[in-house]
Amino acid sequence: MRKCEDTYRHKGLRKKLIDVLREKGITDEQVLKAINSIPRHFFLDSAFDEIAYEDRAFPISEGQTISQPYTVAYQTQLLQLKPFDKVLEIGTGSMYQAAVLAEMGVKVFTIERQKVLFEKTKQYLFKCKHTNLKFFYGDGYAGLPTFAPFDKVLITAAAPFIPPNLIAQLKPGGKMVIPLDEGKHQRMLRITKNTDGGTIEEAFENFSFVPMLAGRNG
Repeated sequence: MRKCEDTYRHKGLRKKLIDVLREKGITDEQVLKAINSIPRHFFLDSAFDEIAYEDRAFPISEGQTISQPYTVAYQTQLLQLKPFDKVLEIGTGSMYQAAVLAEMGVKVFTIERQKVLFEKTKQYLFKCKHTNLKFFYGDGYAGLPTFAPFDKVLITAAAPFIPPNLIAQLKPGGKMVIPLDEGKHQRMLRITKNTDGGTIEEAFENFSFVPMLAGRNG
């Protein structure tokens, strides 16, 4: 992450991006407001400054990507966030999705398995503003049992199966949003945990994510 200005031009480009997201079906005004408030170009290399507000993914280090804004908005909308929800995010990556969540006033616990990317979280530009955002280096499949249970769980990588540890760390009535399946495309699922520990699955659009890997790297 780098220090840079958030100019009137950048703010104008964000407003155009919000229009694009509305046209694509994003209706949650709190999600749109958060995305409009977060300078996406802060989370990208300066080489991407001119195109940071295009609705597409870009590469970051360690073979990872910063997700397409539509994907960020879509997953966040599916979570149906409420004020002060406790949210576990798997895959910090660029920190952009975590920033959007934190901007919405929920408590965010985000895990990154790539040591290089985790080290960059120490330079997070909104630390003073987003005191509700906590970063962890670890295995996403293991979750954060010490801080469980969570109201919501968001997985930002393609999972080959639904991680049982993460279901266990979800509160009864809580929701998990997860891109499921190996291969080029994944089904976006929303899983609701029942009071008896069972789950209800809802399937939505297909997306393409980098794979969710086990363990820590580095």
